[in-house]
Amino acid sequence: MTEPVNLNRFRKAKAKTEAKATAAENRIRFGQTKSEQTRVEAEREKAARDLDGSKRDT
Repeated sequence: MTEPVNLNRFRKAKAKTEAKATAAENRIRFGQTKSEQTRVEAEREKAARDLDGSKRDT
């Protein structure tokens, strides 16, 4: 006879591995390094400054 299996443990372990796989996929898809984030933020700030600088005073 085989040893009984705790189905709760099996279910939780399976969910944990699936969550890890999903997290890895999301890191690849949406992740940015710190330098990329700062570069994008600097570009946004420059664009906002340029736009504000080109407005006419009324």
